[in-house]
Amino acid sequence: MNGRTATTGGPLHGVLVADFSRILAGPYCTMLLADMGAEVVKVESPGGDDTRTWMPPVRDGVSTYYLAINRNKRSVALDFTDDDDLAMAHELARRADIIVENFRPGGLAKFDLDYETVNTRNPGIVYASISGFGTSDEARSLPGYDLIVQAMSGLMDLTGSPDGPPYRAGISVFDVMTGMQATIGIPAALHHRRDSGVGQPRAANLLAERDIPVIIGPLFTTRSKVELRRRPPLPPTPAPPTRRRTARPSRTPAAPLPRAVPEARRTAANVIHGLHGRRRAGPPGRP
Repeated sequence: MNGRTATTGGPLHGVLVADFSRILAGPYCTMLLADMGAEVVKVESPGGDDTRTWMPPVRDGVSTYYLAINRNKRSVALDFTDDDDLAMAHELARRADIIVENFRPGGLAKFDLDYETVNTRNPGIVYASISGFGTSDEARSLPGYDLIVQAMSGLMDLTGSPDGPPYRAGISVFDVMTGMQATIGIPAALHHRRDSGVGQPRAANLLAERDIPVIIGPLFTTRSKVELRRRPPLPPTPAPPTRRRTARPSRTPAAPLPRAVPEARRTAANVIHGLHGRRRAGPPGRP
């Protein structure tokens, strides 16, 4: 069951989405939009989305990763260097209610598919751009992969044994959360368009999700520039834990945050400086 009804087809029934994204963050966003009933047209390069090759596992010879993240969508292969294919992309953008893209910032401008150009033909467009680090001059050219952001944000430093090396989280945390944040902003922009008649650009980036407390709440203490250390596993709880400030049992155990130590920790900004040849010293015990 996908929650749609035969009458409405979902809350976004009748909304057309042009999906110019690939891999995970963007396609996860458009997957959620499709789940809510939007008609999503996924535009792929002639070689197809990278995730088509992520096998095993497979189903009927197709990557199950690709099938899962692109469910409920239609797909078309377009070569933007071909005039006819590019004209089809322009027409799709003109008709669309929503565009979702995760090219490097500015990457679609050379094809006249950037927000400013599309907006002249389609003033009602809600244009969601997903990047690794935002659109500033320093950050726009940096490669935006979940693994890189896990390292730069400090999440890997909080994962694993207290005495062991940093570990990547088992899932692409920042890709998923960025896709979700983009999805939250899009219906808000549609609501604004209903009242105003005009669309708007929306932006999300992987590094901005580092402060979401659901994922890495302790990293909020980086605002105080103190170091966090990994904790050993919590001992078995003799009784069901309770929710904060209530006596009701909770399915999610919540323990107090460890007291911060008075040592500066390396933040994502330090690592960006390191990428530009100005590496700073890390926390004690770290190179």
